[in-house]
Amino acid sequence: MIKQPERLPSPLLSLVPIAVLVGLLFVTIRTFGSDALSGGSQVVLLTATAVCCLIAMLWSRVDWKTIEAAMTSNIASVGPALIILLIIGALSGAWMISGVVPTLIYYGIQVIHPSFFLASTCIICAVVSVMTGSSWTTIATIGIALLGIGEAQGFSEGWTAGAIISGAYFGDKMSPLSDTTILASSVTDTPLFRHIRYMLVTTVPSIAITLVIFAVAGFSHQAAGSEHIAVFSALLKEKFVITPWLLAVPLITGALIARKVPSIITLFISTGLAAVCAYVFQPGLLYEIAGDGATGAAAAFKGAMMMLFGNTSVETGDAGLNALVSTRGMAGMLNTIWLIICAMCFGGAMAASGMLSSITSFFVRFMKKRVGMVASTVLSGIFLNIVTADQYISVILTGNMFREVYKRQGYESRLLSRTVEDAVTVTSPLIPWNTCGMTQATILGVATFTYLPYCFFNLLSPLMSVVVAATGYKIRKAHEED
Repeated sequence: MIKQPERLPSPLLSLVPIAVLVGLLFVTIRTFGSDALSGGSQVVLLTATAVCCLIAMLWSRVDWKTIEAAMTSNIASVGPALIILLIIGALSGAWMISGVVPTLIYYGIQVIHPSFFLASTCIICAVVSVMTGSSWTTIATIGIALLGIGEAQGFSEGWTAGAIISGAYFGDKMSPLSDTTILASSVTDTPLFRHIRYMLVTTVPSIAITLVIFAVAGFSHQAAGSEHIAVFSALLKEKFVITPWLLAVPLITGALIARKVPSIITLFISTGLAAVCAYVFQPGLLYEIAGDGATGAAAAFKGAMMMLFGNTSVETGDAGLNALVSTRGMAGMLNTIWLIICAMCFGGAMAASGMLSSITSFFVRFMKKRVGMVASTVLSGIFLNIVTADQYISVILTGNMFREVYKRQGYESRLLSRTVEDAVTVTSPLIPWNTCGMTQATILGVATFTYLPYCFFNLLSPLMSVVVAATGYKIRKAHEED
């Protein structure tokens, strides 16, 4: 535990680094847009860290070695998460090129029926997002196709976009491949799959209510044919070998998760299985990735290695499908890892200076009971999502601010990790100036405030977190056994 300075700064002074962070992030995001995560946000975090260190050394008389030790400790605490992120990068490439994800998409889009289009859209986006761990990729690919189908069938763009975003962020929240899920579990010191299982308590009711709403709303629409789906399916089947045998990979992965095999081992095994499937079912794609028109074992090996560590693209004849099947591999995770390291420096400096404790003390007065504690966490997470305009930073700050509070109150860390996800991850696309909200509105061509009222899952999740806290269901003290 980080030693607190004898002279704590006031809550107002403690907000100065956060104010600097918010102000610079606003300018950076306005300047770089969604590319702010490629370096601009990291520089802003380090600048805010410098401001925090300056105040700590001049006001609180904290020596540099103490601050440095706190930052180093923070970075070390997310070491396993960084390793997982690298493996996930390799896994995402392997699952895509091997045909696992295309097979899931191919079979998934067959279930669309005009009367249940909205519910089917939500389910399809949820499945794709769970398998890929990326809401952005899901929305930018299959989401665009579904938006066009919805418009052809007479649905308003707000309803269709709401169904797409609800499903995509369900997957982003629940997938072990999602960087926000990994980040929330690591920041709160909660094992990844324990965190995911505990989120089911609030997530299942939220998505169930959402699907009922979409089913009722969509049932009154009598839609035309699904030409877009037919073309999409044909292109997938033409480029990939689509076979039920590939479903063995996600099934085995699910079995490993159910048996509580450690995350790194599970993901590594899953990646290996997908790589073998790529050799067996998609050798032509490996040759294409390797380039130079080469074939044979050497070309297949080169293609497989590139699939795991680098950017890959496959030409399908359709721009949307090309975007869907392109992968970034391990290299695609480096910006996220860079951001996490910079954010942990900021969190360490805030903790060592006593600023986090000072700010947290303001919220503690509202935490006399369990409901107040969870509600304060939810409101803080949404507030930070609004002011920092970035879900990653909000997850880290909220987790760091309340980790000691939950520990002192005697509650399990998984309660905090679940509340952080309920409050931060799913609300990020509802804020127009947040990187998520700005990106989704741009990709879909639908204004944030147009789709916001129809993102029922995103709106229900924070409320469900407070409701479950009020009932006390499956909320135990840290010393109690499951």
